[in-house]
Amino acid sequence: MNDKIIAPSLLAADFARLGEQVAEAEEAGASWFHFDVMDGHYVPNLSIGIPVLESLRAVTESFLDVHLMIDNPQIFLEPFARAGADMITIHQEVAVHLHRDLHEIRRLGARVGVALNPSTPAETLSEVLPLVDLVLVMTVNPGFGGQAFIAAALPKVQRVREMALDMGIEGLHVQVDGGIGPETAPPAARAGADVLVAGSSVFRGPGSIRENYEAIRASLSVRV
Repeated sequence: MNDKIIAPSLLAADFARLGEQVAEAEEAGASWFHFDVMDGHYVPNLSIGIPVLESLRAVTESFLDVHLMIDNPQIFLEPFARAGADMITIHQEVAVHLHRDLHEIRRLGARVGVALNPSTPAETLSEVLPLVDLVLVMTVNPGFGGQAFIAAALPKVQRVREMALDMGIEGLHVQVDGGIGPETAPPAARAGADVLVAGSSVFRGPGSIRENYEAIRASLSVRV
């Protein structure tokens, strides 16, 4: 299944060696990276932000997918777009005016993503699905890396695919984020996910970054 994208999550990287580890992942074949932003309010953790994105943009041409797990995301859309985000994903649950915010991301020149927590039904996107390039189905509750995969979220992946088909939407990416590794990537792909965010399994797995990345890629070739 070579059409599947494995997107290493920078939340699990060694921040003291971030540029170096991104280069290692690129050498293994990665060209899409997931950049988690947490504010300590919407989710109970803090992470990286605009200065780190600017620094990373200066050293890589890979696709940078910025996932805003923050309150008041509308305030930060333009700063993250200016800092080099190729895609900005915001949460359905926290955006007060989701329709407007999605249009604003597009106006800023970034690709448009919307995220759903494990407890949020796919149907909450029925009015905005034609506006987005990607739907992120969380397979953990957001806020921390290294959590266990929630398999019960996979029917939602399939449901998003069905909704897109019913609406005649082509080219929609469906991304899963949380607990993705060689064991969980195949069922996520079978459910319809084509972008698989993998953090701990890539940057903190049993082998080198290359070996860990290739293990996920191999699992998709064998098991999907």
